[in-house]
Amino acid sequence: MRRWVLHIDMDAFFASVEQLTRPTLAGRPVLVAGVSGRGVVAGASYEARAYGARSAMPTARAARLVGPKVVLVSPRKEVYSVASRRVFDLIASRVDVFEQLSIDEAFMEPSELQGASAEEVRQWANNLRAELRKETGLPASIGAGSGKQYAKIGSGEAKPDGVFILPAERQLEVLHPMKVGKLWGVGPVTEKKLQDVGVHTIGDLAGLTLREVDITLGNTVGRALWALAKGVDERPVAPRAEAKQTSAEHTYPQDLTTSQEVDAAVVRSAKDAHRRLVRDGRGARTVTVKLRMADFHIESRSATLAYATDDLETLTAVAKRVTRYPDEVGPIRLVGVSYSGLEATRQDILFPELDQLVVPPRETDYEVGVSDGVTVSVAAPQPAETQVRFRATQDVEHEEFGHGWVQGTGHGVVSVRFETRATGPGFSKTLSVDDPQLHPGDPVTSLAWDEWIAENLEQ
Repeated sequence: MRRWVLHIDMDAFFASVEQLTRPTLAGRPVLVAGVSGRGVVAGASYEARAYGARSAMPTARAARLVGPKVVLVSPRKEVYSVASRRVFDLIASRVDVFEQLSIDEAFMEPSELQGASAEEVRQWANNLRAELRKETGLPASIGAGSGKQYAKIGSGEAKPDGVFILPAERQLEVLHPMKVGKLWGVGPVTEKKLQDVGVHTIGDLAGLTLREVDITLGNTVGRALWALAKGVDERPVAPRAEAKQTSAEHTYPQDLTTSQEVDAAVVRSAKDAHRRLVRDGRGARTVTVKLRMADFHIESRSATLAYATDDLETLTAVAKRVTRYPDEVGPIRLVGVSYSGLEATRQDILFPELDQLVVPPRETDYEVGVSDGVTVSVAAPQPAETQVRFRATQDVEHEEFGHGWVQGTGHGVVSVRFETRATGPGFSKTLSVDDPQLHPGDPVTSLAWDEWIAENLEQ
């Protein structure tokens, strides 16, 4: 019987959740990146993507591309985690076989679709998307094909908020003209190797001989990619075992001989491992640094925090604290960082700076763009005794006006937009930072899913 594998990808997930829970941001170019303008973009709305901004781009560059209409918001991982849970609980209730890949995507192979026509698959996918939209308010794209590779490509073609069906009899017709980099598993290095031998499209790769594949890419990875390019993908869809750790390591062509070189290598691996940790949706308690010396012996050292966190600054600081340097161990050729003790529950620590002592304090004297009256800014640093109570894009609760979020703060006042998913675009109030009725709020409240949370998440 004809096999159908589907890939579902929640559209611009982080930005979509922000626009859902803060309705004033609907239709605006939102960058989920933090309001300081530093770091990289975690998520970009489709309105921001229209200007060329995208995830993983340096925040300052993305903000410049969007221009004065940009809205920068700090990530709210706890909100994304709850939204993801509701999405995949619904999928689990409708699909007997699915494989969750990350916080916002999964493969599915519903048994009811075995032998179905392309039109029946399209209808099923649209029904699921409609249910997700009705229950969560979030858009999704679904691709379908005869295997994982073709479903994944299909969901990319379906974006935004659509369905793309790739029947087996048409998959090579659609697949082969595509750039070889579209093939799942072909990264920048592999793509460069293929381009060097004249392979630019998936069809070019399919046209190589087996010997050419082995010489160019090796007989393991190369043959697997070659089979995918030829339309053969029999990999099963199955629940993934929960990862026990996430890691990244890099071998350097020249031995590292100074502390500055090693610090830069630690930061690089910490960031790469952190990207995987964020995709996983959990926090880590234990940080391990792995070093391979010039004489090839390996040393690993680790430290464990009293809490699980996904804060990059904290994790990097801990990694630096356990790192040994060339003056202690000699020249170093490989540096790796891994995070373990993974937990879904992460804590906001009252004094995170105690775990960040090796990292210089960040400057906060920075102001970002205005979008039709929505100002997101950060006040200049204040002395400890006059430190402001609130920060831009923070969730707050007012005893009279309800739940809201901080649009801007400084000079003794705070501007708050009072709204949640359930309210529609809300009203704005400028209040004193000392208003006794204004308090920090629970970000998850902005979802306005009290009944569902009580039934599914609270013990």
